[in-house]
Amino acid sequence: MDTLQNMRTFVCVAEAGSFSHAAKQLNVAVATVSRSIAALEAHLRARLLNRSTRHVALTEVGQRYLARCEQIIAHVDEAENEAGNTQLRPSGRLRVHSMMAVGRHYVVPAIADYRQQYPDVSFELTMANRMPDLIEEGIDVAIVLAAQLPDSGYVSQRIGQSYSVLCASPDYIARRGAPSTPQALRDHECLRLINPSNITDHWEFHGDEDVQRINLGPSAFQVNMGDAMIEAIEAGMGVGSLPVFSAQKGIDSGSLVRLLPQYRLQCLNVYAVYTNRRYLDAKIKVLISQLRSVLPGGQALAP
Repeated sequence: MDTLQNMRTFVCVAEAGSFSHAAKQLNVAVATVSRSIAALEAHLRARLLNRSTRHVALTEVGQRYLARCEQIIAHVDEAENEAGNTQLRPSGRLRVHSMMAVGRHYVVPAIADYRQQYPDVSFELTMANRMPDLIEEGIDVAIVLAAQLPDSGYVSQRIGQSYSVLCASPDYIARRGAPSTPQALRDHECLRLINPSNITDHWEFHGDEDVQRINLGPSAFQVNMGDAMIEAIEAGMGVGSLPVFSAQKGIDSGSLVRLLPQYRLQCLNVYAVYTNRRYLDAKIKVLISQLRSVLPGGQALAP
């Protein structure tokens, strides 16, 4: 028995004053209304309505039950409207996980802009260079950098692209010169930015017409943090690969010089990953849209 629907039918009958008028309002047969009321009375083991050939009247129990039904239905309708509005206007808390470099340079500024437009949304941002378990950790959306995502039960959207560039300091170039080809790097001090989940022993250079792979020998310096790599390169320790969004500030200020600008390294995609495609919350949709508008290649990737 659908108790809530039968309660709605009972309220309609009480307000309309007859089964036939209630049936017209509900767009159902009179017999359907009669069965609903009978089922509700049987469930409650109480008579709610006194019936005559022309109209119905509430019993004393029916009057008390009507007041309760109206309260319950109002609360249910309010809850449904509130839940439904999450598909229309962002509100509530949004738990976001982001890999560190893209989080610092894109996600945090996007959240700042988001909060100006939608102050009813609060954020809980976690940054770490790993793919989280969205369900176990209660994450609404993860922003992930990867060449490709592994198979999983999650839903993903490709919202941008990233790549790395080769950099050195003006002082290093003055001392050692600038390499003219990827192969010339064998004569240079190559610093390595490592990721425990993706340790490589080579650099792959993507040009307009070719791809060149250079194996890396032992390095005098390797580190797992992009900021530390920037410091090492600016200090003249050697040549290093940096995500373009991490390197751009130094390139603009002159503390870094981009080498072999005709090539890109470590071309990656930026993905938004979430648990379910159906009924995607408006606050997640807005964040994805904002990130797509500012990420390199994001607008070109938009469906």
